Amino acid sequence: MAATDPVRRALQREIWQLVSRFRLRVGLAMLFLVAARLANVSVPLALKHIVDTLSRPEQLALLPVVVLTGYALLRFTSTLFNEWRDLVFSRVTQVAVAGFARRIFSHLHALGPRFHARRRIGGLLPEIDRGTAGLAFLLGIGLFTLLPTLVEIALVLAVMFTRYSLWYTLIIASTFFAYTSFTLAFTARRAIHQRRVNRLDSDAKGRLADSLINADVVRTFTNEALEVRRFDGIMQDWGRAAYDNQWALFRLHVGQSALIAIGVASVMLLAGADVLGRRLTVGDLILINAFMLQICLPLNSLGFVYREARDALINIEKMRALLQEPPEFEDSSPLPALQVRAGQIEFRHVSFGYEPERPVLQDVSFSIPAGATVAVVGGSGSGKSTLARLLLRFHDPLAGAILIDGQDIRRVSAYSLRQQIGLVPQDTSLFNDSIAYNIGYGRPDASREQIIAAAQAAHVHALIASLPEGYDTEVGERGAKLSGGERQRIAIARAILKDPPILIFDEATSALDSQSERAIQTELERLARNRSTLVIAHRLSTVVQAHHIIVLEHGRITEQGNHLQLIERNGAYAALWRLQLQASPVS
Repeated sequence: MAATDPVRRALQREIWQLVSRFRLRVGLAMLFLVAARLANVSVPLALKHIVDTLSRPEQLALLPVVVLTGYALLRFTSTLFNEWRDLVFSRVTQVAVAGFARRIFSHLHALGPRFHARRRIGGLLPEIDRGTAGLAFLLGIGLFTLLPTLVEIALVLAVMFTRYSLWYTLIIASTFFAYTSFTLAFTARRAIHQRRVNRLDSDAKGRLADSLINADVVRTFTNEALEVRRFDGIMQDWGRAAYDNQWALFRLHVGQSALIAIGVASVMLLAGADVLGRRLTVGDLILINAFMLQICLPLNSLGFVYREARDALINIEKMRALLQEPPEFEDSSPLPALQVRAGQIEFRHVSFGYEPERPVLQDVSFSIPAGATVAVVGGSGSGKSTLARLLLRFHDPLAGAILIDGQDIRRVSAYSLRQQIGLVPQDTSLFNDSIAYNIGYGRPDASREQIIAAAQAAHVHALIASLPEGYDTEVGERGAKLSGGERQRIAIARAILKDPPILIFDEATSALDSQSERAIQTELERLARNRSTLVIAHRLSTVVQAHHIIVLEHGRITEQGNHLQLIERNGAYAALWRLQLQASPVS
């Protein structure tokens, strides 16, 4: 219970902020709400008057047309005011849900790679969906069911207290309090089951998404049956949890119905005795019955709203937890923008590890002079790609510093830093959109002509032009409709279009054949001219023209120099060069 208190306080603040922004709409909605409840309570009074009038034909001179017409109008106006209330308030709900979803979306992009590495996207999406739906419920149906119900019960009790015996008021009030106490107690117990159902549902969605994303791997290893078994195991646990939840709901519903039945029976027995004793008319009996039905239906609604509100709070807990997840590094105050004058980059005694006990880089120092190309080579796991991630400030060094034109990149805004860097990664991810959109992502305001020029420079224009839909061709999820080489060319085109002063090529031609590699390598060298460029490579043939080459082994620099110097040194670089020369005829 204590875990939800901060959520409730935060929600109260959110709702109050919305009320402050939409005072006129909220005021009108409340006015329509009260008018609808007054009309609703007036309907049984009109019905009593009609019944009593028609029950005395000796006193009936004319058909009470006015009363009958008024009865019909009261029913209509009750519905009309409710619809006006919902229409007026709907804008408040829409703005709140859209704003919350936008905050979650923005915050998820602000979180670092560590968070996204440990969370499944398939599990995040249902949590966000349930959280926004829960907020919409609390603001809409919850707010405008709870308040009207309480208003209506208060009005009915007031009428019963002023017109009839105190016993009627006591029975109705006792039924209301018994119902409310029972609902609060049993709903709190059921919340445990609901949390378990939600957790297993997120696990199932995460497993489903993970399996489908890796569908080719599943098929390659013929593990379809294994995936089905794993998914079925989660779904069986979910089914058991859902049954426990439904059993708790069954007991809650039966208990609520029993309390209402006892209350209705008590009131009707008392009213029937008063009618037989000539203390009440038949119209009074019908009025009391109508009021009891009018209270019992809202009581059921009240129970439903409370249960759903608890479920909504449980769902919002998850969404709130996402908003409270701290970014991997958070600046205490707004930082100045990076000012790139020459583009000189310096790694100064940098050490880093994704886990503190497992270092990836150890005391790495080197510089990239303005306009120069520096290549980093080494075996898998030597820390080459980590240098690129640190330069983009996806992570901060555990020790040392990275400077651009003398500015520590931790002292400038990450946004301005990444604006100045163009990246061609080894594994290119594309949006499930058109080719033009994916190339244009490097510069969102680029014209179609500029996008085509970038594609021509990346030697991918001919391929695109040969497609039936050309630049409007959809590339599929993560670019699945394109080959690895085609995706990499689009990534190169994207970097060309961005035209930044600093470039990172992380195995930029690894997915290309030798002929395509030679063609694009020339373009990459042209693109790198007069730009500070960090090239991360496995194929040494792609770094021969680099101004400086660094050899990394186990996170440490073991050799450095240009290509000829390293060959003459006859160390690890020279051995790798000879090995790749021997292998190149086979490839």
